[in-house]
Amino acid sequence: MIMIKTKEQIEQMRRAGEILAACHREIAKLIRPGITTQEIDQFAEAFMKKNGAIPEQKGYNGYPYATCASVNDVICHGFPGKYVLKDGDIVTIDMVVNLDGWLADSAWSYAVGNVSPEAQHLLDVTKNSLYKGIELAIVGNRIGDISHAIQTYAEGEGLSVVREFIGHGIGEKMHEEPQVPHYGPPHRGPRLKEGMVITIEPMLNIGTFRSKLDSDGWTARTLDGSLSAQYEHTIAITADGPVILTAQ
Repeated sequence: MIMIKTKEQIEQMRRAGEILAACHREIAKLIRPGITTQEIDQFAEAFMKKNGAIPEQKGYNGYPYATCASVNDVICHGFPGKYVLKDGDIVTIDMVVNLDGWLADSAWSYAVGNVSPEAQHLLDVTKNSLYKGIELAIVGNRIGDISHAIQTYAEGEGLSVVREFIGHGIGEKMHEEPQVPHYGPPHRGPRLKEGMVITIEPMLNIGTFRSKLDSDGWTARTLDGSLSAQYEHTIAITADGPVILTAQ
């Protein structure tokens, strides 16, 4: 069942989103060659707690960290650890903030130092594809309109769209209905209604869209070892158009 939020509930989620966005802004200042993904995770957890929030991912189905840190060929759900970021890497930091029981979710990909033109193209197109999806998150459209816009743009730029991991509804739970794929035909799926809150979170790869799972049961990588990037916002569907609750 798709949960419709009141304006007051969306406002609570916006407050969670403000903390999340502020955390991403601070993380952007930390990203550099020489820092470990574990240090970024520890910073994010401390930042949330300092602002009265809880890292919702920590403990979710046994997941042990406050963030996901996905480097280079990792699509999503990478474990923060002792890996030292180096010049030319790309890293995606994904986190969910719980503020007084209401959630906000946002992932952001970062260039570490000087990246290749190919990697920069991936970052630019992935970010652009997120906003092309958001443009269609309006009352009366269908989920498939968002999906189709992202896929059409991404593939037109020579990149592939991950199928296995998709966006979703969000509220008091991290994953609610509806599911929000980033590929597929237009004019399909649930119709968007005022009060729905969803995540749009395209993951694009330079090579194949296919993935494989590491032995840890979480870390998803590109099947061919190519680079992957992801950008994600939490979006409220309103009568006045889409509202980005995690805007930086």
